[in-house]
Parts: sequence; structure tokens; C-alpha cells
Amino acid sequence: MATGVSRVWTRLWLPLAAMLVILQLTGCGDKEGEQRKAFSDFLQNTVMRSGEHLPALSEDQKQRFGNYASDYAIIYGFSQQVNKAVEQGLRPVVDELSALRVPQDYLTRRDALRQASGTLSVLAQQLQNAKSQADSSKAALQQPDDLKPVYDRAYTQVVTQPAASLLPLLPALQSLSQDVVQAGDYLQQQGTRVSFNDNGVQFPTQEQASQYNTLMSNVSAKAQALTQAQSAVQGERQ
Repeated sequence: MATGVSRVWTRLWLPLAAMLVILQLTGCGDKEGEQRKAFSDFLQNTVMRSGEHLPALSEDQKQRFGNYASDYAIIYGFSQQVNKAVEQGLRPVVDELSALRVPQDYLTRRDALRQASGTLSVLAQQLQNAKSQADSSKAALQQPDDLKPVYDRAYTQVVTQPAASLLPLLPALQSLSQDVVQAGDYLQQQGTRVSFNDNGVQFPTQEQASQYNTLMSNVSAKAQALTQAQSAVQGERQ
């Protein structure tokens, strides 16, 4: 009798166990779907409307997004590098260049500009490295078909477009700064042979004036970099 009962329970247990497995798998699938939808909504309603400063995820959001929180970390990490390039690189240089009003300013502000522009090349390399890392991480993602296009749009807005704008802008702004500093150094080298009046500059010889005009022509040819940098600092990256 004991054997018979055991067989009966075994027959009942096996289908029940199978049902439990199916229910557990179904539950896991629903959870992943909820996480995917929550993350997709976050990308569309928050990330793509946040501009330059993306929010860090709260602990609750990390729980709701599940593994997709690491997908967000890719674009969030790059956005932090962009903010660093703007705040520590572009903004100080833009402030110095924007303060140049008259020729004498090239002389008096050249050291401050030289110092401010000294970090541009380092920041440009750091930004390039961050872009390469973000691209590699994104390429390794395995995202569902309904999430991938949403994530791709957010990635383009947060990573691809700012990188395309800033990576050439940083060296261009450094080149402009170097020419401005060179003009200031030239004025300093002239000593008392140069005079400033009526918001202008005067030299005792035509040769000196020609050399100065050449320096200023180089500055004027690169002035667009300042306009672009001002837009980037104001959050108008194009």
C-alpha cells in the first residue's frame, strides 16, 4: 500500500512541479518586461529631455531598471566627461577670451589665458578615450528589439552629437588661445616702444605694426572657435 500511495503522489507531484517551473519562468519574464518598459520610459521622458546634465539613478530606479541600469551607466558616464570638458576646459577659456576688449587686454590677460587653456589638450584626450569606451560598451550590448531604437536615440543625443561637436572644438579653441597669447607676448616684448590710446595700439615702426597685424589676422581667422565654444558653454551644442 505504501508503494502505491508513493506512486500516486509522485504522479501528482511531477505535473505540479512542472507548473511551478512554468509559473516561475513566466514571473521572471514579466519582471524583465517591466524593467525594460521602465527603462525605456526613463530614456524618453527624462534622459532625452534633460539636456547636458543627466540625473544619477536613485536606488529605487536601479531596482526598477534591473540590469538595464548598467546600460544607462554607459551614457551617464560619458555625459559626466562632457560636463568636465565644458566646465574645466571650455568655460575658463571662454571667460578669458570674452574679457578681451582692447589691445592692452592681450597684454594684461595673456598669463591667465595661458593657464586656462593649458588643460584643453588633456581634456580632449580624456573625452576621446571616454567616447571610445562608450562606443565599445554599447557595441557589446544585447538589447531587445523594442528597446534598442530608443536607446540608440538617447545615445546619439548624449554621446555621439556632443562628441562630434566638442572633439574638434577643444583643439581649435586651444589654437586660438595660443595665437592670442602670442599676440600678448609680442606686445610685452615691445616694452615702452608700444603705446595704447583710444582703445588702439601704436608702434614706432611699420615693421612692428605689420608683425602685430599678422598676429591679429591669425586670431581673427580662428575667432569662430570662440563663438562655438560660447554656444557649448551655454548648452547649445550643435
